[in-house]
Amino acid sequence: MPVSDGLAVTRSTLRQQIADALRDEILGGRLAPGQEFTVKEIAEGYGVSATPVREALVDLSAQGLLDSDQHRGFRVHEYSLGDYRSMIEARSLVADGIFRGLSENPPDDPRHPAALAGVRRRGEEAARAAGAGDLNVLIGYDLRFWRELSALFGNPYLSDFFHRLRVQSWMCAVPHLRRAGDLRGRLWSGHCALVDALVARDAHAAHAIVAAYNEDALVLIESLAKS
Repeated sequence: MPVSDGLAVTRSTLRQQIADALRDEILGGRLAPGQEFTVKEIAEGYGVSATPVREALVDLSAQGLLDSDQHRGFRVHEYSLGDYRSMIEARSLVADGIFRGLSENPPDDPRHPAALAGVRRRGEEAARAAGAGDLNVLIGYDLRFWRELSALFGNPYLSDFFHRLRVQSWMCAVPHLRRAGDLRGRLWSGHCALVDALVARDAHAAHAIVAAYNEDALVLIESLAKS
């Protein structure tokens, strides 16, 4: 039994590693919306067997990043501006619930201040990347920032759903942002201000910060889509 358990863990880990790598390929723009590929192509590219690749691709399909075709393999999902608007609305509603929860009923956990400090460090890195216009670095730190922040709410189901929304939002925005050229000064860098508002238990300030961020993001992506 220990041997089979170990094999299961290894396979599960490889499956997740492949899924993470492919997600990064999509968010990095190296797998473009609408691009098609097969299990065999991905397996050969990563030098692994087909089984964990197929499982990883099924996982990404369930997360809305890929579309599967029984006869043609998989294709990177293509989102519309309407999808982006809906995602922003959805993530705003989830974020407001998190902010109210953290402000009105902060976790009774001595590790909470240290966890918020860690979230702030992610925010500082994300803000630096945004200021430099480094989209790849920003996406990584931004996703970690929001994932760790939402985890403080203490509901893993909500946190996973929110993370999926954040990934899908970036997936919508990335193709437009990569055509924009110099992104310095055009990307959101208010992560630390948001943490400060939550430390002060000010849900209204947190809402205002994120509402302004969402409005600016929507205006930016819509303007880039028209150019």
